[in-house]
Amino acid sequence: MVQSSALPAEQYNYDIVRKFTIMAMVWAVIGMMVGVYIASELAWPGLNLDNPALTFGRLRPVHTTLVIFGFGGCALFATSYYIVQRTCQARLAFPWLAEFTFWGWQAGVGLGALSYMAGITQGREYAEFAWPLDIAITVVWVSYLAVYVETLRRRNQPHIYVANWFFLAYILAVALLHIFNNLAVPVSWTESYSLFAGVQDAMVQWWYGHNAVGFFLTAAFLGMMYYFVPKQAGRPIYSYRLSIIHFWALIFLYMWAGGHHLHWTSLPDWVSTLAATFSILLLMPSWGGMINGIMTLSGAWDKLRSDPVMLFLITSLSFYGMSTFEGPLMSLKSVNALSHYTDWTVGHVHSGALGWVALISFGSFYHLIPRLWDTRMYSQNLIYVHFWLATIGIVLYITSMWVAGIGQGLMLRSFDDYGNLAYTFIETVEFMHTPYIWRALGGVFFVTGVLVMVYNFVMTVRSARREQAALDAKLAAKMAKA
Repeated sequence: MVQSSALPAEQYNYDIVRKFTIMAMVWAVIGMMVGVYIASELAWPGLNLDNPALTFGRLRPVHTTLVIFGFGGCALFATSYYIVQRTCQARLAFPWLAEFTFWGWQAGVGLGALSYMAGITQGREYAEFAWPLDIAITVVWVSYLAVYVETLRRRNQPHIYVANWFFLAYILAVALLHIFNNLAVPVSWTESYSLFAGVQDAMVQWWYGHNAVGFFLTAAFLGMMYYFVPKQAGRPIYSYRLSIIHFWALIFLYMWAGGHHLHWTSLPDWVSTLAATFSILLLMPSWGGMINGIMTLSGAWDKLRSDPVMLFLITSLSFYGMSTFEGPLMSLKSVNALSHYTDWTVGHVHSGALGWVALISFGSFYHLIPRLWDTRMYSQNLIYVHFWLATIGIVLYITSMWVAGIGQGLMLRSFDDYGNLAYTFIETVEFMHTPYIWRALGGVFFVTGVLVMVYNFVMTVRSARREQAALDAKLAAKMAKA
């Protein structure tokens, strides 16, 4: 039952967790709808309207910002604030500062998206925001670190659970990445020049880019996995020792792998070879974490038949294993020569982003929402519907991009008997039209699943409020009789 407003305040600060959870779903809907639209723009170029703000070039970073930092970032704020309180048995430190991180993060995401549509960027692959916004984001992030560390310091448990290790590593690493990648000399309120240039600039950008994947989209969501998978399964993590090995190996190896995005460029050969070597080594801790999560279900495999939330969590780990096998494979120079600058890379990114990041977030929210509003989910059947819509969407997306990317790469490497290119560039574009349609269709399935979740979410909260109102009325009636 919902706790009466007449009872003592919550033991933990769930209000901030609720706010981030709601905004995660808001940004998910907007960002993923933008993603479907830009996928459609590639399939049907006529959708690139005369309005510059609605063209693919400007909407693409809007999509990535809203889904990565809007949806993903809010999901991480929500779950990290929830997990650190529960595992430390301590209320969140500095509630006013936690509130500031909420409003500051929403403002940063929203203003960043609007600046892209207005054409205000730094003109780099990574670090696109205008420099004042970069500084503002840094202030919000440092505030996040202060809240998190102080809550850990105030813990009533001597042990720091491993999920908090992953969250703390991600917060520290993202701060480091953001600051150094955005070092610049301002020339106006909207323009600046990076301190790096040429190959050094490319190295710094891909050090940032790959480690944004490594820490923001991997280590952080592994913190989510190490809490919600055991909690939903009702069993301890399969191997706590393996989780510690997983943590230190992943944290050490990831920092060195960014250069594999720059094979066959002017990057020094030894640097790209080193990056490929560390990328191959990354397979071991990545699969160790996947195995640790999946094997937590040992003795409780029946939950996959009866619990749709468990389906989300375990399927996300399967996609994590697949994408962390595919990534090292694509870092090999011989494979990279075929895959790079093709849509195979796009398929790989989305197998991780949709299959791992989004599904683990959805599963975590389905565990979290009933506890935040102290009620039951409105419909278990709708969770199954969401799962299958999401899974079908992901499979359509990544398989169409594998076809598009590998086909594109093979066509661009084909020569005729006279040593000339066998296909013109426009022929590769024509070939990709059909896979692009299937990719857009996959996106439609995925977004439809998110809309089903939002409906389920809204109806759950409405049910909780009705229960709360009924309980308050009953208490008021009893007090009136007394």
